[in-house]
Amino acid sequence: MSLNRREMLRLGAAGAGGLLLSSAAASNAIPKALLPRPLTPMAPLPPVAPAPFVPAGINPALFARAKAALDSHGAQIRHRDMIGIVDFAMDSGHQRFHLVNLLNGQVESHAVAHGRGSDPDHSGFVERFSNQFGSYASSNGTYITAGTYEGKYGHSMKVRGLDWTNNNAEARAIVIHNAWYAEPDMIAQHGKLGRSEGCFAFSRASQWQVMNRLADGRMIYADKLA
Repeated sequence: MSLNRREMLRLGAAGAGGLLLSSAAASNAIPKALLPRPLTPMAPLPPVAPAPFVPAGINPALFARAKAALDSHGAQIRHRDMIGIVDFAMDSGHQRFHLVNLLNGQVESHAVAHGRGSDPDHSGFVERFSNQFGSYASSNGTYITAGTYEGKYGHSMKVRGLDWTNNNAEARAIVIHNAWYAEPDMIAQHGKLGRSEGCFAFSRASQWQVMNRLADGRMIYADKLA
């Protein structure tokens, strides 16, 4: 069927309008270089290791040695939350047995006696260490706590030496016990504690605190640094 003139004009105008719209859209298109690029996922940051801490009131070098001993003997130490550190550079009138909570850095300190073989003049200071039988001296090195028993001083705790400097401790019957000469009144009267036969001797109150916190295979590190 033939189209009349009016219909042909209408269809021509519609086609021209479509071409104009298409041209306008093309001219207004955003250049590809300006389009936002897809985001690249960011790699996760490496975990930040906690800063090493030195517990208050403890010789930093002695604490470092204790931590090294904890790592060195790790397979034999059952629990690593709490350790004991004995600073034998201090005299027996001071609280030199430190209970260190490695989880929060808290420290609790107690007075402890040393062996009479380590202090023959009873000056209050450790002059020497010995691992020998019959020396009645304190030994330096790494210990772990063992079982408890009822002995001469009542409820006591055995320890085992892990280093060549103290590996006779169990056979020498070096233990944790309380003693009358380790009570606070000895310091008040004499400025120092009495002497043991090489054992870690405490007041009755301190002994219970130490045994309760260091039981079941926890570590004690004892030494004297210049």
